[in-house]
Amino acid sequence: MTGSAQQTRRVILASLIGTSLEWYDFFLYTTAATLVFPKLFFPALDPFNATLASLTTNAVAFVARPLGGIVFGHFGDRAGRKTVLVVTLLVMGVSTFLIGVLPGYASAGVLAPILLAVLRFVQGLGLGGEWGGAVIMSLEHGDGRRRGFNASWPQVGVPAGYVLATGLLTLLSFTLSDAAFLSWGWRVPFLLSGVLVFVGLWVRLRVSESPLFAQVEEQGTKAEMPLLEVLRTHPRALLSAFTARIGVDVAFYTFTAYIIVYLTTVLKLPRSYALNAVLVGSALQLALIPLAGALSDRFGRRPVYFAGVVGAAVWVFAFFPLLDSRSFPLIALAAVVALVTHAAMYGPQAAFIAELFSTRLRYSGASMGYQVAGIVGGALAPIIALSLFDAYKTTIAVSIYVVVALAVTALGLAIAPETRDLDLAAQPGPDHKAKSSLPGQVGPFA
Repeated sequence: MTGSAQQTRRVILASLIGTSLEWYDFFLYTTAATLVFPKLFFPALDPFNATLASLTTNAVAFVARPLGGIVFGHFGDRAGRKTVLVVTLLVMGVSTFLIGVLPGYASAGVLAPILLAVLRFVQGLGLGGEWGGAVIMSLEHGDGRRRGFNASWPQVGVPAGYVLATGLLTLLSFTLSDAAFLSWGWRVPFLLSGVLVFVGLWVRLRVSESPLFAQVEEQGTKAEMPLLEVLRTHPRALLSAFTARIGVDVAFYTFTAYIIVYLTTVLKLPRSYALNAVLVGSALQLALIPLAGALSDRFGRRPVYFAGVVGAAVWVFAFFPLLDSRSFPLIALAAVVALVTHAAMYGPQAAFIAELFSTRLRYSGASMGYQVAGIVGGALAPIIALSLFDAYKTTIAVSIYVVVALAVTALGLAIAPETRDLDLAAQPGPDHKAKSSLPGQVGPFA
């Protein structure tokens, strides 16, 4: 069962816009956590420990994301995908706006970083529920032969959000003095989120519910406790989703977040070097991620995904020497190629993870596997990279860390079946073997 082509395009657009806005909010914080918050919220600490404390508040969101995945995943499998996506957008938009009006340590003392961490936690809750719903809505509408391409569009929200957030912060940092930027300039993008969220809501309220979920609802086969059922019936799928994501996250946050810390605090280069280099790579990802998703429809999810894993594992050893050149063209080259390898992993990732779970459990299963991995991967990556360099005084230690994480991802791909040709409409429950358009193929872990 699929929706019309027009409805499919509308769903993809709604998922892309909403996810872009949520990642815009998320990356605003990540970037500000390296450039602004150490001075504003942790002025009593030395620069290294202030940055570490700021990155720790950043990591709070990754801890909240699995909880958001559990809560919103439950309601997504029980009440529907569309309603939950409206709620997650509101949660993220309101919390981001409130960060923009927070007083600094000079005005509120220790209460300031506490409130900052609380609002970052709420951001994590919203994003934890957002990813699964946006991906699943795109996956469950439209032609089954284009699921990889359709599901990759919410993934484009990551570079789109990064380009929007970093571009705006970069523009403000160039047009304002350092004092003005630290005083009020950094707040403007956070406050703007309150306006942008209404655009996302308007688009999302106009889409129809997932046809596959409507089918489950009509058949009366909705799970009573989706997460518990996932844990009981899909443990291997959860393990595969969890491990397949870890290396992707570690590589991404090394290439986009730690690069800012390394260039500004170790090499003492202007912050514009890092921001502009990652901005160029992120802009290219706007086209590369859906291309990788489309390639996964043609060649399979795992081959395209694995090609990105190998590429990132090799490139990370060239990444830091290029940064050490202190030449902006070479720094930009390092970031661009790094994000090309990330796009190869990230494009097929959405369909790969979502297809591991049957329709009645897909929101809970995909969200749980994906978001728990974020704690081990994205949350800790900048902190571990910072600590490794501080301990060993060499970027080789950071590169080895990234390669180890990518090896875990390769293992996650190895223990999973190819999911490209599964018939998702033939997955009413956990005991059902999903039929495939290819002889001999069965559902992944049903």
